[in-house]
Amino acid sequence: MARIKGGMNAKRKHKKILKLAKGYRGARSKQYRVAKQSVMRALAESYIGRKQRKRDFRKLWIARLNAAARLNGLSYSKLMYGLKLAGVELNRKVLSEMAINQFDAFCDVCDVAKGKLGMEITAHPEAPCKAEAGEKKEEKAVKKTAKKAPARKTEKKTEEKPAEDAEEKAEETGEAAEEKAEEAVEAAEEKAEEAVEAVEEKAEDAE
Repeated sequence: MARIKGGMNAKRKHKKILKLAKGYRGARSKQYRVAKQSVMRALAESYIGRKQRKRDFRKLWIARLNAAARLNGLSYSKLMYGLKLAGVELNRKVLSEMAINQFDAFCDVCDVAKGKLGMEITAHPEAPCKAEAGEKKEEKAVKKTAKKAPARKTEKKTEEKPAEDAEEKAEETGEAAEEKAEEAVEAAEEKAEEAVEAVEEKAEDAE
């Protein structure tokens, strides 16, 4: 009976390992004996990394939520406890995205948590990103006016106009902020009333 060699299977196994080691430096991508050790180590580290990535993202979401919650007069722990009491089932990833992209909606969520914790509901603060963008726009506008300003004859006029425009803008922004604050407080009160009614209905149904 003829002797059967394992050359085909060995070659297939070697090709599989060397394919995984593609891009490694030196003998790690050329020689099977060295490549096998590198690939085994890499696979073990990648398994650890997949678990570590989940922890890192959770840390990031919590840091974002803590920063955004403190703008609304809450801490991270109070926010999560209040949402748990209110029955809001939003995870940390969604809440952190709301804090970045939809700050007004995040403020409403904070008001719900405050209502359950018995805290006073205050006016919503402006989103940090929007405030910074507004300041940058004002700086750019001032720079443009300074560049367009003519020579010595019209220096006084250009100095007076930006000051008047700044005062008008400040008054307009103050009025707009007051209106937004009033609307936010009304909306928060309505939501709090709805939440209380829902809780009372659930209690009646349970009885």
